[in-house]
Amino acid sequence: MLIRLLDIVFAFCGLVFGFPVLVILTLIGLFDTGSPIFRQVRVGRNKKPFTLVKFRTMKPDTANVASHLASASAITPFGGFLRKSKLDELPQLWNVLWGDMSPVGPRPCLFNQEELIAEREQRGVLNARPGITGLAQVNEIDMSTPVLLAETDAQMLQSLTLADYFKYIFMTVAGKGSGDRVR
Repeated sequence: MLIRLLDIVFAFCGLVFGFPVLVILTLIGLFDTGSPIFRQVRVGRNKKPFTLVKFRTMKPDTANVASHLASASAITPFGGFLRKSKLDELPQLWNVLWGDMSPVGPRPCLFNQEELIAEREQRGVLNARPGITGLAQVNEIDMSTPVLLAETDAQMLQSLTLADYFKYIFMTVAGKGSGDRVR
């Protein structure tokens, strides 16, 4: 209950104070891709689907696959900046406010990432609300290594403390981790 309250306060404050940045990035994104907001159905808590929102970093006609399976040439120059700075994740604060996500938790995957889903299901990871960042992300473990990712997610969930919650957020904001790889 305390974590959910923190999620709501964190998301609300982030959206209020980040509003000018969100507007500027949306306008730049309009010129970059013509469609600055990216929506994609992801695997949520208890395998319930939800629509993740974030800033578009790839060309609009890019195949709907996990980032590590997409071509690096699909990333726009502005998208590269958004990924590197992690500003592409800002709109996910809406997902946090709606209750689909938490700032800290396992990154939500696509329903076609069957190996990762099976590994997470086996370890109870899908019982948790997915997150914007977490232990795997700050240690540069992404969806290209499903077993390691599921193990790391499970480890994080089993030992997550309030201090860790803030630590992963601050590490991410400070630039730790590089995000999902692309080929």
